[in-house]
Amino acid sequence: MAEFYKEKLKNGLTVLFEKRNASCVASSCAVKEGYSFEIQEKKGVSHFLEHLIFKGTKTRSYRQIAEEIEKKGGVLNAYTEEESTCYWNKLPSKHLNSGLTIVKDLILNPRMAEKDFIREKTVILEEIKMYHDNPNAYVLDKIKEMLYKKPFGMAGAGTYETVKNLEIKDLRNFFRKKYAVNRMMLCVVGNADFEKIKDFGMKFPSTKAGESKIKIEKINEHYIEQRQGLDQACLALGFHAVPSSSSRSYDWEIFNVILGFGMASRLFEEVREKRGLAYDIKSFIQQGKNYGYQVVYAGTTKENIKACQEIILKEYGKMKNISNREFEQAKEQLIGLRKVESEESVNVMNALINEEISGKAEEFYDYDNKISKIKLEEVKAISRQKGYSSVMLVPG
Repeated sequence: MAEFYKEKLKNGLTVLFEKRNASCVASSCAVKEGYSFEIQEKKGVSHFLEHLIFKGTKTRSYRQIAEEIEKKGGVLNAYTEEESTCYWNKLPSKHLNSGLTIVKDLILNPRMAEKDFIREKTVILEEIKMYHDNPNAYVLDKIKEMLYKKPFGMAGAGTYETVKNLEIKDLRNFFRKKYAVNRMMLCVVGNADFEKIKDFGMKFPSTKAGESKIKIEKINEHYIEQRQGLDQACLALGFHAVPSSSSRSYDWEIFNVILGFGMASRLFEEVREKRGLAYDIKSFIQQGKNYGYQVVYAGTTKENIKACQEIILKEYGKMKNISNREFEQAKEQLIGLRKVESEESVNVMNALINEEISGKAEEFYDYDNKISKIKLEEVKAISRQKGYSSVMLVPG
């Protein structure tokens, strides 16, 4: 049983901690703010701010930030998701204080110099071009656009136009209004002392902000694009995954594993092994507190893309005939996979943050029980859902 602690401090900061007898410790600070809450005209501001914050703080240059972690043998990074932005690092346990100090400095004291903003805008615009030129990344961004109206349906990094039009004042205003301590989480996984982590957390100022509002409008649309220079056609099908609870779609996770997760899945067998129509065929779930959707992806030839789509939809419908053996195997697979992934402290750190945003971090440790309680009929019922979205990117 994991040794887990959680407390909301007087200054509003939420502290999450899993104690491990390990040689390394992962630490992070996250804010409950991400792509989902952005307006259309400013789409990409969360991601841009994450980039800019790493350019330096009021007391440290970019190089000093990197050296403080990397010269001690650690790694540091950040990520922006639909409902959160997180700054994290992993270090030998004796250097925990350095890790905490850096994430605190990053999330509270960014320099946000205009010269850094101008330079980083060019970098992000190139990143957006890179996603466009990568067929796999492009169709996965596009399928979200076919499942939801703007702005939620837009790619998290924003469009070339929205990012180009952002000004330094937009990022400064966003930081001032959204990066409040009562919406932050300090999370540590490793060999540390909870009381000392809380003492450190109390050094954060007591700042407040209201919960950001989100507007999600579902649609089911279809898109076909021809593009010169491609050797492979890419197909993505999207399905709205309506949560079975307020925090997580456990029934959809079981459904997804049986349908298209891994070499033992139905789609891998039907599309690749039996027919040889695609090398890459898979499905995955994207879900948060306020949304959920499933994506099936296939890389195939222009001539076979329609056949792949027909097989996927047929197999989707045949999921109403899931056997009890498949059902129980899928549960065991998910529970086992959770244990394997939890060997890595960074994975647990990120999962605790996401669970806290969706409901309660403690839910992370009740996963086996939650999966075990799902009934076979709940999973079968998913196959009767009406409507889907599609994206086809084919050689021109």
